[in-house]
Amino acid sequence: MNRVTSTDYDSPVGPVLLTFVDDALVRLDVAHEGLDRSRAEIAARLGVVPDPDPAPGADLVRQLDEYFDGARQAFDVPLDWRLVRGFARAALEATLEIPYGETAAYGEVAVMAGAPGAARAVGTACASSPFSIVVPVHRVVRADGSIGEYGGHPEIKRHLLDLEGAVRDAGGLRAAG
Repeated sequence: MNRVTSTDYDSPVGPVLLTFVDDALVRLDVAHEGLDRSRAEIAARLGVVPDPDPAPGADLVRQLDEYFDGARQAFDVPLDWRLVRGFARAALEATLEIPYGETAAYGEVAVMAGAPGAARAVGTACASSPFSIVVPVHRVVRADGSIGEYGGHPEIKRHLLDLEGAVRDAGGLRAAG
């Protein structure tokens, strides 16, 4: 039986619930609706209430602190992909190739994921990512360079892009260079 644990993280973009199955991150949820609701959602998705335990998440907490301090550009944490299926996984894995401080359009990510023309599916994958921040879906923008929604919270996406130094131009964002 796998051990499911969670820990709270107080981030600059709001409270975050980190959930692990054994030592792998299964979900990083910016708790827009509160930590209790996030806990209930993950319990429903996994069929078990996570045990509060900061130990499995301690390394990720350190990495998140470094990221928000501007000292980390990528995360090194095992991911448990059980909540991601099909093309969504390929799309999310493709976002891992977008360098820190740069952006890519949804259509570009679709090509990277091996499905040209699947820009809308990339958008759906990004919107439902269980690995916000760690898997950088915030680096995926609209073709015109505007940032898009980010789960209904574009201010968080803007904060993350500003933190990373993604360069703006008249149309919105473009790759730093």
